[in-house]
Amino acid sequence: MAYSTTNPFSGEVLKTFPDATDDEVRGAIAKAHEAFLSWKEIGFGERAAILQKAADLLRAESDGLSALLTLEMGKVTAEAKAEVELSAQIIEYYVRNAEALLAPEELPVLDPAEGKAKVVHEPLGVLLAIEPWNFPYYQIARILAPQLSAGNTMLLKHASNVPQSAAAFEDLMTRAGLPEGCFTNLYATRSQIELIINDPRVHGVALTGSEGAGATVAALAGKALKKSTLELGGNDAFVVLADADLKKTVDWAVFGRHWNGGQVCVSSKRMIIVDEVYDAFLKDYTKGVAGLIAGDPSDPKTTLAPLSTQEAADNVKAMIRKAVEHGATATEVGPKVPTKGAFVQPTILTNVGEDNPARYWEFFGPVSMLFRAKDEDDAVRIANDTPFGLGGSVFTSDIKHGEEIAYRISTGMVFVNHPTMVKADLPFGGIRRSGYGRELIGLGLKEFVNHKLIGVADIDAAF
Repeated sequence: MAYSTTNPFSGEVLKTFPDATDDEVRGAIAKAHEAFLSWKEIGFGERAAILQKAADLLRAESDGLSALLTLEMGKVTAEAKAEVELSAQIIEYYVRNAEALLAPEELPVLDPAEGKAKVVHEPLGVLLAIEPWNFPYYQIARILAPQLSAGNTMLLKHASNVPQSAAAFEDLMTRAGLPEGCFTNLYATRSQIELIINDPRVHGVALTGSEGAGATVAALAGKALKKSTLELGGNDAFVVLADADLKKTVDWAVFGRHWNGGQVCVSSKRMIIVDEVYDAFLKDYTKGVAGLIAGDPSDPKTTLAPLSTQEAADNVKAMIRKAVEHGATATEVGPKVPTKGAFVQPTILTNVGEDNPARYWEFFGPVSMLFRAKDEDDAVRIANDTPFGLGGSVFTSDIKHGEEIAYRISTGMVFVNHPTMVKADLPFGGIRRSGYGRELIGLGLKEFVNHKLIGVADIDAAF
């Protein structure tokens, strides 16, 4: 699979790592299973102390950890530091809340005279996490923190272009006091993913990635009768109503589409603007995008990062060309991006007709699709005309009406007057081709536990 660190700005290959051997993978599974047998018996207080230490280390070592994100996938410095902090916040959420969220639940039985019943939430065992490169630490934290809190143990197969970030998180957890085997980073191959999923000691798999990867992993998990969760692509609608505060809306649109270089599943990829304000929005949005500064991601002045790899940049450029071939208008915006590095010129696509397949694609880079809606009903129709269903947003001066529109948009998350938000105390996940299952808060905590019923019956009353 060629695990390696390649600087997206310089193109230099800095370090390579050998793939794991099958014996190493089998050994890691065995250690994870043995670790589970003892970890599941450890009290919440001891688990929480280790996780809190991990959060403390993330903050104490933020400069070095964030620099690694910039080095491996090109994240600008400010966003890299924000990711480290978000990861710490996610871990702390479970430090504070996991025990209460996993408390046994007494059930309101129909006839208390016949006995009582409760549901307890028990860990399943070893889990596999398959994670992408765009948020190397956050993606780990949002599966690791809840599942370790629940008493499960984890194997990590991270993206091949962020091997040092994966190793750094494993090292951090070890230094926080996590017992050996509770969390293991593996430079696994695709064939070894099947080996792991098929092992009877492994009880589930969580994947964040592409539709293709999700379909493959879900099929493997289904054949093995293992639980899976999938967080896949998105094509988030950014709906602008006639009464929206245009300046605030445009500012959020520029940010919502271009943070992390536009390489976010919940980026505001489709701007859907009602006719009354479309022309004004397009003018101001174009000006806002033109103000982005592309350059060295380690330079504090840079606001537009290179893409994660040159291959990723080439793929986005090819998608733009295909969209134009099918009738779209592509307008390049702003100063020319550097020729050095995996950059894509910020591009606005208009006239993307309903017969244009690009209308239903996910552009993972600084490409915006703008749609003119006849009215609010048409805006909702366009928003729902997608195979995805991850996030979305509605902008209006009437909050109550914004909520009404949000109810009509078919997706996993909708925000009023803010692009799709990622926070430690909010659930994350989607529907349709954006996947299934939820991460974060109590929903994510309980994805991989056994909800076991314990009933205590009065035998005489029962008969």
